[in-house]
Amino acid sequence: MASAVTDRAISAIKQMVVDGTLRPGDRLPTESELSERIGVSRNSLREAVKALSVIRVLDVRQGDGTYVTALEPEQLLESLAFVLDLHHDSSYVEIIEIRRLLEPAAVEQACPHLTDDDFDRLEQTMADLDDSSTIEELVEADIAFHHQINVRCPNDYLSSLLDSLASSTARARVWRGLTDDSAVERTLAEHRRILDALQARRPDLARTYAAAHVAGVESWLLQKGEPPAE
Repeated sequence: MASAVTDRAISAIKQMVVDGTLRPGDRLPTESELSERIGVSRNSLREAVKALSVIRVLDVRQGDGTYVTALEPEQLLESLAFVLDLHHDSSYVEIIEIRRLLEPAAVEQACPHLTDDDFDRLEQTMADLDDSSTIEELVEADIAFHHQINVRCPNDYLSSLLDSLASSTARARVWRGLTDDSAVERTLAEHRRILDALQARRPDLARTYAAAHVAGVESWLLQKGEPPAE
């Protein structure tokens, strides 16, 4: 657990990033200079740098120095994806619930930004599926379908967070598919409703259909319980 001095060093570096003293891509001052400026020991500074590198705020390059990362949402949310993977066995329902609350908003926001090429890709994810498709192929296509929509959401943090949540619930979706003989047919029908609403530029309908789609998985998990341990 980080000490109070290390926490102070973390807060100081974070504040330097927030106030623009350190910008994305900047190299941090030398260890001796930065520890003196912050007023902590070098050991405490090293621990702070380590902690900030784990959550991808800093990038430690051996022999070169320590840099502020690009601070892109997908980088900063990688640590969340890791935490979700660690806890997935006991939190599928909670993660799906978060998806149900957030994904409809992302779909609604993405609607006006989807292009003809996006619609072609979405159609292809559906065309690639038929009764001979495996459950793994179905889940892969499902993740690709939602990613193609969410990536057009203008809120980068929201779209990146949803990508993390989607990958973290893949096993639950595989398990549902294995116990549902109509998995492909049902998924295609639900995707079709979402896609038709998006193509009609009806963000309100797309939001409703997206919520129902995710809620179906959530409701099934509440009835059946968590997937069996691997």
